[in-house]
Amino acid sequence: MLTRLYIANYALIDQLEIEFNDGLTIITGETGAGKSIIMGALSLILGERADTHAIRDRQAKTIVEATFDIKDYRLNAFFDNNDIDYYEHECIVRREIGVNGRSRAFVNDTAVTVSVLRELTSHLVDIHSQHSNMLLSRPQFQLSVLDNIAGNASMLKTYSARYSHYKALQSMLRSQQESYNKGKAEMDYLRFQLNQFDELKLHKGEEDELEELQKKLSNVTDSKEALWKVETALDGEENSIISQLSTLSQVLADTENNLSEIAGLSDRMQSAVIELKDIAHSVMSVNDDLSDDPEQLEQVTQRLDAIYSLERKHNVKSVDELLDIEARYRRQIEEIDNSDERIGQLKHDIEVQEKELASLSHQLSTRRKQAASDFVCQLLPLAQGLGMKNLKFDVKFIPVGYGPSGCDAVEFLFAFNKNQDLLPVQETASGGEISRLMLSIKTIIARIMNLPTIIFDEVDTGVSGDIASRIGDMMGDIAKHIQVIAITHLPQVAAHGRHHMKVFKTDAADGTYTSVQVLNREEHVLEIARMLSGKDVNQAAIDNAKSLVAMSE
Repeated sequence: MLTRLYIANYALIDQLEIEFNDGLTIITGETGAGKSIIMGALSLILGERADTHAIRDRQAKTIVEATFDIKDYRLNAFFDNNDIDYYEHECIVRREIGVNGRSRAFVNDTAVTVSVLRELTSHLVDIHSQHSNMLLSRPQFQLSVLDNIAGNASMLKTYSARYSHYKALQSMLRSQQESYNKGKAEMDYLRFQLNQFDELKLHKGEEDELEELQKKLSNVTDSKEALWKVETALDGEENSIISQLSTLSQVLADTENNLSEIAGLSDRMQSAVIELKDIAHSVMSVNDDLSDDPEQLEQVTQRLDAIYSLERKHNVKSVDELLDIEARYRRQIEEIDNSDERIGQLKHDIEVQEKELASLSHQLSTRRKQAASDFVCQLLPLAQGLGMKNLKFDVKFIPVGYGPSGCDAVEFLFAFNKNQDLLPVQETASGGEISRLMLSIKTIIARIMNLPTIIFDEVDTGVSGDIASRIGDMMGDIAKHIQVIAITHLPQVAAHGRHHMKVFKTDAADGTYTSVQVLNREEHVLEIARMLSGKDVNQAAIDNAKSLVAMSE
């Protein structure tokens, strides 16, 4: 329930704070007094686009803030999901327009996106204006009316989840089939490419190994000659390095007895002799193993040439990169080979989903048809009571297969005159008739649902007399279930208000301002008398106003 509305620096409003109560609240005022300004400010709270032209003082910030009591709306999950503090008796929604024209939105002082704001307030306020009457001709609105009456919300949520999954499976199947068809066309190419890799049987690091072996085989003669020189110098002749060092080591050993300063040098030199003998042996062993093998060199060169050629073909620089390409080809071929199995599984899953959708949509359709029958029985007496005494009404069901809302499309068909064929509402109803039909529909829905606050914005335009009184009765009936705020020019409607606010303009030295006055019972009667008689309120108008108020109580 809307409990408070604060507006600052918006159009003709400098600062305005309005407190609201439950039941039916009437808002009246002269044309141009600012009632539409209040509605414009409320639209900001509902997430509508901010109009910078509505800013009164462009050097100051525009603020619209509404407070709601939300204890009956079961919105805890919404607040948890959006990380917003939840207080059931006070939810403060605020919209700000800065001096730079930038808009910001807040819920309980937590900054939110406009989409989050719009989602929340859709559960809190329902503004019904003459423009909203256009909804009556829209098939989706007509279907939603039946779903509301049937109580299909939970089943629709389940169906919607199943339908989304069903469409996702269909999309996956199309994608898989496209990939399969494309893959089949590429299969020969992929197998040809992979065959070249299979012939080579590459392994990681192979190129470096082959290049090292090629280098070794290409330089066998030079290497053997160098190793022979080393081996000969170290231990190949009588005057070799090892022979000389052995002799010198013995000389040092003999001298140590006479010269203590060289103690240990003989052992160190002997260690060097041992190390050099080991080096000479290793050189000899390597030299013995080296052999000139032109055939092996040719094989290594040919394999390297094959690797280099494949690298150039695929524009890479290493065997590791070639192995990555080979793995990709294998994956692609495997995916194509397995596509039949995946496509078959997807088709099976789609069939399962179709059966579930068929069952759910049949249940929805059955409930809607029962709701349509109940709806016709409820709507006719309400609408006929608003002056449409010859009204006939029926709901046409049109099978549409599986859609986002089930297997039904519906069309409301009306006839307003005797012997007239039933036709879609946009082809047969006047604006006033559509307005009264919508009011009747809102009355029915309000009886069975926990709707948010409803604001009727001059929906009674074009009616008068007894019909106007009945519209007031209907709004009063809705207000027994939920909070109703009605902006009206009709005294017969205003007389039904439990609370009455008057919007008026005042002139000051620095401009014109819109204000709101909460009327007491006596002022309530006088305002209705003014609406009856105009500026000159006489006793007869006052007595008539009292009579209207008394009849509405």
